[in-house]
Amino acid sequence: MYDYYVRLTALLFFSLIHLFPAHAQKSNERITEVKKAIRIPLVDGRQDDECWYEAEWMPLDQRWLGPPYKKKDFNGRYKLSWSKDALYLLVEVEDDVLYDQYSDPLKLWWDDDCVEVFIDEDNSGGEHQYNHNAFAYHIALDYNVVDLGPDKKPHLYNDHIKVKRRQKKNVSVWEMAIHLYTDEFKEGSNNRPVYLDRNKKIGFALAYCDNDGSKERENFIGSEIITGADKNKGWIDAGVFGTLILVD
Repeated sequence: MYDYYVRLTALLFFSLIHLFPAHAQKSNERITEVKKAIRIPLVDGRQDDECWYEAEWMPLDQRWLGPPYKKKDFNGRYKLSWSKDALYLLVEVEDDVLYDQYSDPLKLWWDDDCVEVFIDEDNSGGEHQYNHNAFAYHIALDYNVVDLGPDKKPHLYNDHIKVKRRQKKNVSVWEMAIHLYTDEFKEGSNNRPVYLDRNKKIGFALAYCDNDGSKERENFIGSEIITGADKNKGWIDAGVFGTLILVD
């Protein structure tokens, strides 16, 4: 009889695991392998580091918001690399107008031209609108990094991302070192970034807010294919992020 109850308890336990998985189900299964940097890149807005020669360009071409646009209005692509301390991102953007209408970095930050980087450190998916299950970093032209906090207010996270941008004519090159934090991050606390290692999975998406002089952004162009009519989900749902796998 004892063995019977042991087996029954085990069966119920494993059934519950399947019904309630530890991580939320992700709708986007796109997986990208990211090679480790042999030498850590110097974040200076240039493309001459060894890791960028080895990495492949990926398109930034999914229209999440706004009307159709021409290539001269916006054209984007990006590369990724990593070390134990950071995820490295190189973004090349062709944009005929760079617009920054608000000097206050915490005022309508999404309506200025900016790069938006979505990071889900443990690739768990799920809701993150007013918590740190994931981050939706808006990196402005002046390098301020903004996201919403658990208090439903915007905060600066400038120490999370080191960034440098260089521009030549209509082409901007953004180079970033992104430090990753767990969902236990708390404002005002002594938070330490996690170390990265081979085979780690990270939820990731990239986007660009494009405004050529309007009151509101005109286009929002992302890296991931999001199905359905509402494609502006990344700032709420980490389940639409892609998955990065760190490899040697």
